[in-house]
Amino acid sequence: MYSLENNILKIDIKKTGAELCGITGLKNNTAFMWHADPDIWGSYAPNLFPIIGALKDDTYIFEGKPYTLPKHGFIRNNEDITLLEQTKNSITFKLISNNDLIKKYPFKFEFLITYTLTENTIEVKHSIKNLDDTTMYFSVGGHPAFKCPVYQNENYEDYTLEFEHPENSKTHLINMANGLISSNTEHVFFNSNSIILNRDIFKRDALVFKDLKSKKVTLKSANHGPILTVSYHDFDYLGLWAKPNGNYVCIEPWLGIADNEDTNQNLTEKEGIISLAPNKSYQATYSIEIHKSHLV
Repeated sequence: MYSLENNILKIDIKKTGAELCGITGLKNNTAFMWHADPDIWGSYAPNLFPIIGALKDDTYIFEGKPYTLPKHGFIRNNEDITLLEQTKNSITFKLISNNDLIKKYPFKFEFLITYTLTENTIEVKHSIKNLDDTTMYFSVGGHPAFKCPVYQNENYEDYTLEFEHPENSKTHLINMANGLISSNTEHVFFNSNSIILNRDIFKRDALVFKDLKSKKVTLKSANHGPILTVSYHDFDYLGLWAKPNGNYVCIEPWLGIADNEDTNQNLTEKEGIISLAPNKSYQATYSIEIHKSHLV
C-alpha cells in the first residue's frame, strides 16, 4: 500500500492494479471512497486498459487473428505493475508489455498512471506510449467508486449527481445477458442537469452516455451540500454505475466503450477505439475534487 497526504487529505493506492483505494479527510477522518465489500462489489477504483467494458465473447480480432481479454482489460488486479517514482505529492506506477500480455494484446507498450495530490484535488493521469513499430489500438478509463451516503443518518436517495450543464442525453442500454451495448436507448435527462439516486436506477446495469455536454459532475447531498466533483475533460464517454444494494456510486470517465451487440469484433473498427502511431504517446487525465467544507 502506498499513500500521499497533505495537511487536509490522504489518499491510498494499492500496488495491485495501481488502484486508488482510499480518500480520507485528515482533520475529521471522513472517508469518501467505497470500502470494496467483497460480498457486494470488491473493488475500489479499477483502472481500465486496453478495453472498456465487455467484448463480444470476450474476443476481438486483429489482423485476422482472435485474441481474448476479460472485461475492462488487464490492468485491474494486475500484480506486475511496478512503482516508478514517488515524490511528496505524486506517485507513478508502470506496466510494460511482456510475453504473457503479447498473447492477449499484440502491441508493445508502456502504461503509466500518476496520482497527484494538490490541496483538496486528486489528479489521475494516464500515459500510454506505443513502443511498437505498428499502430496500436486501445481504450482507457477509470472506475472510481465513491461512498454514498457519506455521512451517517443519510439515505442513498438523499444524493444527487449534478452536472455542469443542462442535458438531454439518453443512456445506451446494456444487454445484461452478455454485457454488450444494445441498440436501445432511454431518456435520462430532459433539459435537466441532475440525476436523483435511488436503488433501482442501476438495476439494468450502468448508465452509458456518449454525448454529454458536461465535463464535470458533482455528488451532492441534500443534507450536506456538494461532496465531491469529478472532472473529465479528456474523456468522450461517461458511465455511472453501482450494485443496487451497494452504498456507493461509480463515476467513470471513459475513452472507449463496451462492444455493441452487432460488432464485427475487429479491433480497428471498435467504437471509441484510439489509434496511436509508433513511438508516440497519449495522455488523458481526470480529477477528483473533495469540497473543502467536508475537510474541516
